Amino acid sequence: MPDTLPDDSVGLVTPQTHVFTEPLTLACGTTLDHYELVYETYGTLNADRSNAVLICHALSGNHHAAGYHSLEDRKPGWWDNYIGPGKAIDTNRFFVVCPNNLGGCSGSTGPRSTNPATGKPWGADFPMLRVRDWVESQKRLGEALGIDCWAAIVGGSLGGMQVMRWALEYPDKLRHAVVIAAAMKLSAQNIAFNETARQAIMSDPNFHNGHYLEHDTVPRDGLAVARMIGHITYLSDHAMGEKFGRELRSGSFLRGQYDPVEFQVESYLHYQGDSFANNFDANSYILITRALDYFDLAREYNDDAVEAFRLARCKFLVVSFSSDWRFSPQRSREIVDALTGAGRAVSYTNIDSPYGHDAFLLPNERYRQVFTRYMAGVAGEVHS
Repeated sequence: MPDTLPDDSVGLVTPQTHVFTEPLTLACGTTLDHYELVYETYGTLNADRSNAVLICHALSGNHHAAGYHSLEDRKPGWWDNYIGPGKAIDTNRFFVVCPNNLGGCSGSTGPRSTNPATGKPWGADFPMLRVRDWVESQKRLGEALGIDCWAAIVGGSLGGMQVMRWALEYPDKLRHAVVIAAAMKLSAQNIAFNETARQAIMSDPNFHNGHYLEHDTVPRDGLAVARMIGHITYLSDHAMGEKFGRELRSGSFLRGQYDPVEFQVESYLHYQGDSFANNFDANSYILITRALDYFDLAREYNDDAVEAFRLARCKFLVVSFSSDWRFSPQRSREIVDALTGAGRAVSYTNIDSPYGHDAFLLPNERYRQVFTRYMAGVAGEVHS
């Protein structure tokens, strides 16, 4: 990393922690007497606190959405492509807040935290979470920061599900909802992928029924396989073929040579799995994927998405990507159709991209244009 950071970066950022002492009763019925949320902010909150944007992260995301933690840090935040001065979410105009969700493993209260009832890590005993629990904790964080209404709430994938839940639970607390590469509920195939990944973790001998920290170990192999399974679903066949083809990392198919063959794509997946296992908590992965599986926006509205969206008061931008088969454009069109049926204001675009579900994180000129134009409109409504 050079001594200076890119001009369009938010620069060096420091995570903050808010300690909540007001009890939070979760959807499962369990009450957390106190909890912590780690978050980052970028930009400046204006005088009437009307320019705040909330970022809701996806499964493997966290609070570090943009900027760098040090000059030596070679990896910026996970959405640095779209958050910063002059970028789609322009920090010259917006005050951006991104929390690490409850149940995560990047500092917010979760399975690695101490269970006050036992003095040991919560582990597998951490209470079951629903998307609405994240929304409630995010609302409380906004209140703690003095934000009564968000100019926009933005999220991709699981983050997009949180955005939609926000629009129903607290319709007067946001003016715009940006839902990217998401769905109103998971397909059976998606649930199956998540369960296969969870079984990989739970089958690891080091899992110890979720209490591996008490045994001073982690189910690294199982978590690595879980990540490999997930990562395959985030990429398209085209993207994998373009990047790896059938190129070999080692070994040979020549007659008389018996070195074991390893394809480049195998090496890449092993790297991704090992890296993830070093940085993510297995219980958090299980907890978050189950919350993802349980999400069904219309369940309590007679399974009628139009009825559900009649509660919303904000304007919507919905974005999908052509090669995303995990959260396909059809799922986004279902959201748009329901919003239209409910008489809500919605803009929709399907971005042509060969990079599958991961496209919502990657540079794409058409995506940048659409995202930037919409957020400029949001900024235009904000008091200077």
